[in-house]
Amino acid sequence: MKGVVERPVERRPEKGGATDSIAVEEPLEIRIDGETIAVTMRTPGDDSRLALGFLFAEGIIASRDDVGSIAHCGRPDEEGYGNVLEVKSAPGVPIDVERILAGRNFTVTSACGVCGRKSIDDLLARCLPIASDARFTVAQIERSMERLRQDQRNFALTGGLHAAATFDEEGALIASYEDIGRHNAVDKTVGTLLFERKIGAAALLVVSGRSSFEIVQKAAAARIPVVASVSAPSSLAIDVAKSVGITLIGFVRSPSLNVYTHPRRIV
Repeated sequence: MKGVVERPVERRPEKGGATDSIAVEEPLEIRIDGETIAVTMRTPGDDSRLALGFLFAEGIIASRDDVGSIAHCGRPDEEGYGNVLEVKSAPGVPIDVERILAGRNFTVTSACGVCGRKSIDDLLARCLPIASDARFTVAQIERSMERLRQDQRNFALTGGLHAAATFDEEGALIASYEDIGRHNAVDKTVGTLLFERKIGAAALLVVSGRSSFEIVQKAAAARIPVVASVSAPSSLAIDVAKSVGITLIGFVRSPSLNVYTHPRRIV
Protein backbone atom coordinates (compact mmCIF):
# COMPACT_ATOMS: atom_id res chain seq x y z
CA MET A 1 0.00 0.00 0.00
CA LYS A 2 1.11 3.60 -0.61
CA GLY A 3 3.06 4.93 2.35
CA VAL A 4 3.99 1.48 3.68
CA VAL A 5 7.15 -0.60 3.13
CA GLU A 6 8.28 -4.00 4.33
CA ARG A 7 11.38 -4.35 6.53
CA PRO A 8 12.99 -7.46 8.06
CA VAL A 9 12.45 -8.05 11.76
CA GLU A 10 13.32 -10.70 14.32
CA ARG A 11 10.75 -11.29 17.02
CA ARG A 12 11.56 -12.29 20.58
CA PRO A 13 11.31 -14.54 22.49
CA GLU A 14 10.48 -16.71 19.49
CA LYS A 15 13.30 -17.26 16.99
CA GLY A 16 13.34 -16.73 13.27
CA GLY A 17 13.07 -13.84 10.87
CA ALA A 18 9.98 -12.18 9.47
CA THR A 19 8.92 -8.95 7.80
CA ASP A 20 7.05 -6.04 9.31
CA SER A 21 4.94 -3.30 7.70
CA ILE A 22 6.58 0.09 8.37
CA ALA A 23 5.27 3.62 7.79
CA VAL A 24 7.35 5.55 5.25
CA GLU A 25 9.04 8.75 6.40
CA GLU A 26 10.83 10.92 3.82
CA PRO A 27 11.69 14.63 3.55
CA LEU A 28 9.67 16.96 1.39
CA GLU A 29 11.26 20.24 0.31
CA ILE A 30 8.72 22.88 -0.63
CA ARG A 31 9.92 25.62 -2.98
CA ILE A 32 8.17 28.76 -4.16
CA ASP A 33 9.42 30.11 -7.48
CA GLY A 34 12.75 28.33 -6.95
CA GLU A 35 13.29 29.38 -3.33
CA THR A 36 13.16 26.77 -0.56
CA ILE A 37 10.44 27.68 1.93
CA ALA A 38 10.19 24.58 4.10
CA VAL A 39 11.46 21.07 4.60
CA THR A 40 9.12 18.70 6.38
CA MET A 41 9.28 15.00 7.20
CA ARG A 42 6.17 13.31 5.85
CA THR A 43 4.66 10.14 4.43
CA PRO A 44 4.81 10.50 0.61
CA GLY A 45 1.50 10.92 -1.17
CA ASP A 46 -0.88 13.85 -1.71
CA ASP A 47 2.11 16.20 -1.50
CA SER A 48 0.42 19.01 -3.42
CA ARG A 49 -2.41 19.09 -0.90
CA LEU A 50 0.07 19.02 1.97
CA ALA A 51 1.93 21.99 0.47
CA LEU A 52 -1.26 23.97 -0.16
CA GLY A 53 -2.48 23.34 3.38
CA PHE A 54 0.87 24.28 4.90
CA LEU A 55 1.24 27.48 2.87
CA PHE A 56 -2.34 28.50 3.63
CA ALA A 57 -2.08 27.82 7.37
CA GLU A 58 1.15 29.83 7.55
CA GLY A 59 -0.45 32.79 5.78
CA ILE A 60 1.90 32.52 2.79
CA ILE A 61 -1.02 32.16 0.37
CA ALA A 62 -4.54 33.45 0.86
CA SER A 63 -6.36 31.21 -1.59
CA ARG A 64 -5.93 28.62 -4.33
CA ASP A 65 -5.84 31.49 -6.83
CA ASP A 66 -2.40 32.57 -5.52
CA VAL A 67 -0.86 29.38 -6.94
CA GLY A 68 -0.30 28.85 -10.64
CA SER A 69 1.04 25.29 -10.56
CA ILE A 70 2.46 22.62 -8.24
CA ALA A 71 4.75 19.86 -9.47
CA HIS A 72 7.53 17.57 -8.27
CA CYS A 73 10.99 18.45 -9.51
CA GLY A 74 13.21 16.11 -11.50
CA ARG A 75 12.43 12.91 -13.40
CA PRO A 76 10.69 9.77 -12.13
CA ASP A 77 13.80 7.67 -12.81
CA GLU A 78 16.09 9.93 -10.77
CA GLU A 79 17.01 9.25 -7.15
CA GLY A 80 15.07 11.48 -4.81
CA TYR A 81 12.31 12.22 -7.32
CA GLY A 82 9.14 13.18 -5.53
CA ASN A 83 10.83 14.78 -2.52
CA VAL A 84 11.08 18.32 -3.94
CA LEU A 85 7.89 20.18 -4.75
CA GLU A 86 7.93 23.38 -6.81
CA VAL A 87 5.09 25.86 -6.26
CA LYS A 88 4.74 28.53 -8.93
CA SER A 89 3.05 31.85 -8.22
CA ALA A 90 -0.06 32.54 -10.24
CA PRO A 91 0.39 35.04 -13.10
CA GLY A 92 0.14 38.55 -11.74
CA VAL A 93 0.18 37.33 -8.10
CA PRO A 94 3.86 37.04 -7.12
CA ILE A 95 4.42 35.54 -3.68
CA ASP A 96 6.86 37.68 -1.66
CA VAL A 97 9.43 35.01 -0.81
CA GLU A 98 11.93 37.44 0.76
CA ARG A 99 9.29 38.62 3.23
CA ILE A 100 8.40 35.03 4.08
CA LEU A 101 11.98 33.99 4.71
CA ALA A 102 12.90 37.03 6.82
CA GLY A 103 13.62 35.81 10.33
CA ARG A 104 11.80 32.48 9.89
CA ASN A 105 12.96 28.87 9.84
CA PHE A 106 10.53 26.34 8.39
CA THR A 107 12.60 23.18 8.88
CA VAL A 108 10.14 20.85 10.65
CA THR A 109 10.05 17.27 11.86
CA SER A 110 7.29 14.70 11.69
CA ALA A 111 6.45 15.53 15.32
CA CYS A 112 5.99 19.30 15.23
CA GLY A 113 4.44 21.68 12.77
CA VAL A 114 5.82 25.05 13.91
CA CYS A 115 9.40 24.28 15.08
CA GLY A 116 11.89 27.09 14.55
CA ARG A 117 9.40 29.95 14.49
CA LYS A 118 10.75 33.11 16.09
CA SER A 119 7.45 33.57 17.93
CA ILE A 120 3.82 32.60 17.67
CA ASP A 121 2.54 36.17 17.81
CA ASP A 122 2.25 36.47 14.03
CA LEU A 123 0.29 33.22 13.91
CA LEU A 124 -2.17 34.37 16.55
CA ALA A 125 -2.62 37.68 14.75
CA ARG A 126 -4.13 35.82 11.78
CA CYS A 127 -6.51 33.66 13.85
CA LEU A 128 -9.59 35.86 13.68
CA PRO A 129 -12.51 34.91 15.96
CA ILE A 130 -14.81 32.20 14.60
CA ALA A 131 -18.51 32.89 15.18
CA SER A 132 -19.96 29.72 13.66
CA ASP A 133 -23.38 28.46 14.80
CA ALA A 134 -22.48 24.83 14.00
CA ARG A 135 -23.83 22.30 16.51
CA PHE A 136 -22.93 18.64 17.05
CA THR A 137 -24.23 15.97 19.38
CA VAL A 138 -21.90 13.78 21.41
CA ALA A 139 -23.00 10.86 19.22
CA GLN A 140 -22.03 12.76 16.04
CA ILE A 141 -18.56 13.47 17.41
CA GLU A 142 -18.13 9.81 18.35
CA ARG A 143 -19.31 8.65 14.91
CA SER A 144 -16.85 11.03 13.23
CA MET A 145 -14.00 9.62 15.31
CA GLU A 146 -15.06 6.09 14.42
CA ARG A 147 -15.10 7.04 10.73
CA LEU A 148 -11.56 8.35 11.12
CA ARG A 149 -10.48 5.02 12.60
CA GLN A 150 -12.04 3.16 9.68
CA ASP A 151 -9.99 5.28 7.26
CA GLN A 152 -6.69 4.52 9.06
CA ARG A 153 -5.81 1.57 6.86
CA ASN A 154 -2.07 2.17 6.94
CA PHE A 155 -2.14 2.67 10.71
CA ALA A 156 -3.80 -0.72 11.03
CA LEU A 157 -0.81 -2.22 9.19
CA THR A 158 2.00 -0.25 10.82
CA GLY A 159 0.81 1.36 14.06
CA GLY A 160 2.95 4.33 13.01
CA LEU A 161 0.69 6.89 11.35
CA HIS A 162 -1.59 9.71 12.42
CA ALA A 163 -4.80 10.74 10.71
CA ALA A 164 -7.07 13.76 10.30
CA ALA A 165 -10.49 14.22 8.73
CA THR A 166 -12.91 17.08 8.12
CA PHE A 167 -16.71 16.93 8.19
CA ASP A 168 -19.48 19.39 7.29
CA GLU A 169 -22.24 20.57 9.64
CA GLU A 170 -24.36 17.52 8.78
CA GLY A 171 -21.53 15.17 9.73
CA ALA A 172 -20.69 14.17 6.14
CA LEU A 173 -17.03 13.39 5.46
CA ILE A 174 -15.19 15.94 3.29
CA ALA A 175 -11.58 14.69 3.40
CA SER A 176 -9.47 12.19 5.33
CA TYR A 177 -5.71 11.57 5.25
CA GLU A 178 -2.98 9.65 7.08
CA ASP A 179 0.61 10.79 7.61
CA ILE A 180 3.51 10.10 9.93
CA GLY A 181 3.04 13.65 11.24
CA ARG A 182 -0.20 14.90 12.79
CA HIS A 183 0.32 18.37 11.35
CA ASN A 184 0.93 16.91 7.88
CA ALA A 185 -2.32 14.94 8.00
CA VAL A 186 -4.14 18.17 8.90
CA ASP A 187 -2.34 20.10 6.15
CA LYS A 188 -3.47 17.49 3.62
CA THR A 189 -7.11 17.85 4.71
CA VAL A 190 -6.94 21.65 4.69
CA GLY A 191 -5.11 21.55 1.36
CA THR A 192 -7.99 19.53 -0.08
CA LEU A 193 -10.45 22.17 1.15
CA LEU A 194 -8.33 24.81 -0.54
CA PHE A 195 -7.81 22.81 -3.74
CA GLU A 196 -11.55 22.16 -4.06
CA ARG A 197 -12.43 25.71 -2.99
CA LYS A 198 -14.31 24.50 0.07
CA ILE A 199 -12.74 26.68 2.76
CA GLY A 200 -15.62 27.45 5.12
CA ALA A 201 -17.46 24.20 4.35
CA ALA A 202 -15.78 22.17 7.11
CA ALA A 203 -17.33 22.47 10.57
CA LEU A 204 -15.45 19.67 12.36
CA LEU A 205 -11.82 18.51 12.33
CA VAL A 206 -11.02 15.21 14.04
CA VAL A 207 -7.46 14.04 14.68
CA SER A 208 -5.78 10.98 16.07
CA GLY A 209 -3.42 11.47 18.98
CA ARG A 210 -3.30 14.71 20.92
CA SER A 211 -4.35 18.21 19.87
CA SER A 212 -1.52 20.70 20.24
CA PHE A 213 -1.10 24.32 19.23
CA GLU A 214 -0.40 23.75 15.54
CA ILE A 215 -3.57 21.68 15.11
CA VAL A 216 -5.75 24.46 16.51
CA GLN A 217 -3.84 27.09 14.54
CA LYS A 218 -4.43 25.24 11.26
CA ALA A 219 -8.12 24.79 12.11
CA ALA A 220 -8.42 28.51 12.85
CA ALA A 221 -6.82 29.42 9.51
CA ALA A 222 -9.33 27.15 7.73
CA ARG A 223 -12.24 28.59 9.77
CA ILE A 224 -13.14 25.20 11.29
CA PRO A 225 -15.13 25.84 14.50
CA VAL A 226 -14.86 22.42 16.20
CA VAL A 227 -11.72 20.32 16.77
CA ALA A 228 -11.87 16.87 18.38
CA SER A 229 -9.02 14.50 19.26
CA VAL A 230 -8.83 11.00 20.65
CA SER A 231 -6.26 12.10 23.23
CA ALA A 232 -5.34 15.12 25.34
CA PRO A 233 -5.03 18.77 24.32
CA SER A 234 -2.08 20.93 25.31
CA SER A 235 -2.45 24.04 27.47
CA LEU A 236 -1.58 26.33 24.54
CA ALA A 237 -4.09 24.54 22.31
CA ILE A 238 -6.79 25.24 24.90
CA ASP A 239 -5.76 28.88 25.31
CA VAL A 240 -5.69 29.55 21.56
CA ALA A 241 -8.98 27.70 20.97
CA LYS A 242 -10.63 29.79 23.66
CA SER A 243 -9.32 33.05 22.24
CA VAL A 244 -10.33 32.37 18.61
CA GLY A 245 -13.73 30.79 19.30
CA ILE A 246 -12.96 27.13 18.56
CA THR A 247 -14.70 24.36 20.46
CA LEU A 248 -11.86 22.05 21.52
CA ILE A 249 -12.69 18.46 22.48
CA GLY A 250 -10.38 15.78 23.84
CA PHE A 251 -10.47 12.17 24.97
CA VAL A 252 -13.22 11.19 22.53
CA ARG A 253 -13.73 7.66 23.81
CA SER A 254 -17.28 6.38 23.89
CA PRO A 255 -19.38 6.92 25.93
CA SER A 256 -17.75 10.20 26.99
CA LEU A 257 -15.60 13.11 25.86
CA ASN A 258 -14.15 16.29 27.36
CA VAL A 259 -15.09 19.76 26.07
CA TYR A 260 -12.44 22.30 27.03
CA THR A 261 -13.64 25.47 25.27
CA HIS A 262 -16.89 26.91 23.92
CA PRO A 263 -19.15 23.97 24.93
CA ARG A 264 -22.26 25.62 23.41
CA ARG A 265 -21.61 23.80 20.13
CA ILE A 266 -21.95 20.35 21.74
CA VAL A 267 -25.59 19.51 22.50
